[in-house]
Formats: sequence, C-alpha cells, structure tokens
Amino acid sequence: MRATEQDVMARLGDLIRGEPNCGVQFSPWLHRLISRGIITTDPLVAARQRFTNVAAYAAAAACTSHFVVTLFYSFRDLTVVYAYFAFMTLVALSVHRLHRFGPNTAAITLVSFIIVSDLLMVWILGLHSDLQLYLVLAGATLFMFGIEQWRLFLVWFVFSSAALIFLVLFAPEQGLVLVGDARFRQILSSQTMINTIAINAVMIFYALAALGRKELELEQQHIRLEALVETVMPASIAARLKSGEERIADRIENLSVLFADLVDFTGAAHDLPPGDVVDYLDSLVCSFDTLCETYGAERIKTIGDSYMAVSGLRGDGIAGAIAIARLALAMLETSGECPPLGYRRLTLRIGIHCGPATAGVIGRRRIAYDVWGDAVNIASRMESHGVPGRIQLSEAFHSLTESRFIFEERGTIDLKGIGASRTFFLVALREGKWLAGQQAACHFGHRPAH
Repeated sequence: MRATEQDVMARLGDLIRGEPNCGVQFSPWLHRLISRGIITTDPLVAARQRFTNVAAYAAAAACTSHFVVTLFYSFRDLTVVYAYFAFMTLVALSVHRLHRFGPNTAAITLVSFIIVSDLLMVWILGLHSDLQLYLVLAGATLFMFGIEQWRLFLVWFVFSSAALIFLVLFAPEQGLVLVGDARFRQILSSQTMINTIAINAVMIFYALAALGRKELELEQQHIRLEALVETVMPASIAARLKSGEERIADRIENLSVLFADLVDFTGAAHDLPPGDVVDYLDSLVCSFDTLCETYGAERIKTIGDSYMAVSGLRGDGIAGAIAIARLALAMLETSGECPPLGYRRLTLRIGIHCGPATAGVIGRRRIAYDVWGDAVNIASRMESHGVPGRIQLSEAFHSLTESRFIFEERGTIDLKGIGASRTFFLVALREGKWLAGQQAACHFGHRPAH
C-alpha cells in the first residue's frame, strides 16, 4: 500500500531534524583525536588522513609496547633499541602535524619512516626477532592513499615488499646485539606477532566502520531524496522518476483542475508578524493536502495564497471530475472553520474546469511537476472571476458531472482572454449532504504530523 502523504512528510521531517544513524559511533574525544591536524574540506582527503592518523597511533602503540617490554631486559646492551622505539613513537605521534603540507605528506612520511627504521632494526636485532612482519601490513597503505591514487600506493607497496625480500635474503639471523640470546628474540617475536595482529585488526575495524558510516549516510540521503520526491509530485510520477525515466511529458485528454484563493489575504496579512502568516497558511495547506489525499486528487503547487490541485491524471476523466468537485466542497467547508487571520475571517474563492492538458516534469536543479493548457487557464479564470465563498465552474465541467451534483447557474460572464462563457456554481452532492465520515480527517488547527 502506498504511504500516505502525512506518513511521507513525517518520515522526511524525522530524517531532516533527527540525528543521523551513522553506524559505529566514536566518542567525541576519540573523534577529535583521530581528526587531529586535518584542515582539508575535501571529505575524501579527510577520510584518508584520518586513517593515516589511526595507523600512526597504532605504530606508536606498537613501539611503546616494545619499549616497555625490553626496558627491563638489558638496558646497557639495548640503548640503541630503546632510542629507536622512543624516536619512532615520537615520530608517529607527530605525523598529524604534516597534514597541512599536503594531502599525502603525512602518509608518505609515516610509511617511509616505518620501512627505513624496520630495515635498520631487523639488521640490528636479527630475523629471529620477526620485526620484519610489520612490513606485511604494507597493503593497508591503500587506505592512506585511496583507490584514486593507486599508482602512489603501488610505489610504496613495491618498496615495502622489496624491503621485506631484502631482509629475508640478506639480514643476519641473530643481529648485532645480544647475539645468541634466543630468549630475548623469542620475546620480540611473540610481541611482534601480537602487535601485527592487533594493528591489522584495528585498521580493518576502522576502515569497515568508516565504510559502513559512509554507506549509511548514502542510504539516508537516498531515503531523503525519495521522501522529498514523493511529497512534491504525484506518486505515479515519483515512481516513474525513480525507475529511471528521463523525460516525463504526458497528454491528458480530460483533466480536472481546481484553483482556490483566499480573498483579501494580502490586506489581512499586511501588518501581521511573519510567523502568524506562515502558521496560518501552513495549517490551511496541510488541511487541503489531507483533503486531496482523502478524495484522490493531487496538489500541484501553491503560489502565495493560491492553491492548485488536479484529478484525472491517469485518464479517468469522469472519476477525476467527481473527485475534484468533492474536494472543492470539502475545502470550502474547511476554510469556513478557520480562525481569523489577525482580525479578519477570510473567505475562499474556488474555480474549476476540465479539459485537455499537458503535464510533465521540468527543471534540473529544482525539479517540479506541472500542468499546462486550456484546462489550467480556464480554471484559473473561473477562480479569478468567481464569487467569494462559492465554487464557480465551467459549462464543460457541469456537463460532465451534472448527474452527481446540484448546481446553480450563474449565467454568462466575460472571461479575460477567453470571452463569453456560461458558468455555474457547485452547491452540493445530488444525494444530499455527505456524511461527516467522508469529510477531511484534518481540520484547521488539528494539523497532521509532518
């Protein structure tokens, strides 16, 4: 079942006003930490730089853990090792300062230091320390450079792979310090494996969390777009747009068109606060939109205090004419229940006509569904030449609906641009006054949720 217009408006309002559901939520302090040093306004660059920061913090944590574990082993023999781990920790924690110098400066600096320093430390501590395993994480640099810069990623990936191969082939197994101390190298090897697994898990988690957040944002944007399209144009037209139809232009042989206008609205609203005027119009339009939903008509647009609706878009001319006539009667009754605007109680003037029309979607940046043709022009004249508090309609519309409604003939009037035309006033359904249950569910002052 198609969602009602109230449901669509409520869904759109909730999406616009509510907090977005963006998947994994990081604490504010953690988000600020991950975003340190990032000044770019490009969301793609910012995403890559955040991943670089995450990788830098992971590298700093790994170096700190090595520093702490080896600190109590043999301070005199491992002074160079301590200095290395302390230096690399400081470098990793300072990488974020380089984001201001270019989109990839921090990433290139971090990767370069890791490769070069790993080459040095494996040579000092030997292959049995397994420090070369850190180079296996080179694939994660793709998140730092991005798919669009795959050539840059490939350069550093090849560099890391070449460094790993070089170490495996030529680095000494025992290194240059504490030669023969198998227990020390076993500690380093175990710690390196644990750190490598942890770093890999952290980077994958963050990458998937960022990807999931982006997918949810895109999904919510798509939902907003669909909800917006469903509120600004008929459901059948919205469905055609979403299906990929590029150009919508239809010829409708018998379309019923209604124009309604508030008499002396400008004078009543002249000295009122803008909020009062907008609230009045918003409530009235909400009421009319609900009536359109009730009687199967479609609101096309509002222009100032003028309201335009149509029925019969699917080619059902007689059913559309009956629907628009019932809508007009309900609108007139609803407007009579409205509170005054300021100190004036306004009256609605309505005009109706039916006939051939062209309908379609126009615009690129701000698309709109509209109708044109004689049916529109004559309906507009019926309204502008009408009588306050009455529904004036054309002879063509009278002939189409004569069996269903009670009319009062007004006579022949001269319509600007059209000439002498026989007109009628719509009075009521021929079966008598309709039941209260058939009236609008939304009266003025009881606005639907949106």
